[in-house]
Amino acid sequence: MKEINDSKKIIVAIDGFSSSGKSTMARELAARVGYIYVDSGAMYRAVTLYAMRHGMISPDREVATGKLVAALPSIKISFAPAGADGVQHTLLNGEDVESLIRDMKVSENVSPVSVIPEVRERLVALQQEFGTHKGIVMDGRDIGTTVFPDAELKVFVCASPEERARRRLKELNEKGGNVSYEEVYANVVERDRIDTSREVSPLRKAEDAVELDNGTMTREEQMEWLLDRFNRATANL
Repeated sequence: MKEINDSKKIIVAIDGFSSSGKSTMARELAARVGYIYVDSGAMYRAVTLYAMRHGMISPDREVATGKLVAALPSIKISFAPAGADGVQHTLLNGEDVESLIRDMKVSENVSPVSVIPEVRERLVALQQEFGTHKGIVMDGRDIGTTVFPDAELKVFVCASPEERARRRLKELNEKGGNVSYEEVYANVVERDRIDTSREVSPLRKAEDAVELDNGTMTREEQMEWLLDRFNRATANL
C-alpha cells in the first residue's frame, strides 16, 4: 500500500449509483487518511425513517410533503464515532438508528423523500457545515455537483445494476434480511431512474470527476486506486 501524503486537508466527494460500494470506499479512505467520514445517504434515510414513523408515507409511497417539510426543523441528524464494529452510527434526534435505516422498507421509500426540494435544501446545508474545515470524505448522489462543487477530489462510482443488486442482496442476507434478488434488483433499477431524473440535483458525473467502474475490482484494488487519486490531489498543496 502506498504512503499517504501528509499535506493540507482537502474535501473528497464520492458520488455514484445506489449499492455501488461508494460508502464502503469512502469510510475506509477516511480511516486510512485520518479524515472525517460523512454518509449523506444515511441522512436521507434518517429523514425517511422519521416520515415513515409519523405516517407521512402511504403504502403506495406517496409522501405527505407538506407535513414532512413542516417537521424538518424537528428532525436532528448527527453521527456517532465508529465503535468496535468500525461503523459510524447515524443518530436521529439522539437515537441510534443505523440498523433501522438500512432496512429494505426504508430503501423503498428513500427516493421519493430525497426528491423533495426542501428536504434536499436542508440536508445540503447541513452537509456543507460538515465540510467547513475540510478534511472530510463524503459520499452521496450530488456531493461533487451540488454540495461541494469545488471539492479537490471528485470520484464517480458505477457498476452494472446486476452487480449492485447482488452486492445489496448479500449485505441484506448477512443482516438477517429475507428478500429475493428480484426485489433488490427492482429497487436498484427504480432508484437509478429516480436519482437520475429528479429535477433537483439529479445524479450525474461532475465534469471534473474521475470515474471508477468497480464492477470487477476487489475491495483492496479499489482502495489502492482511491489512495493513488488522493495522493495525486494532495501532492501539490
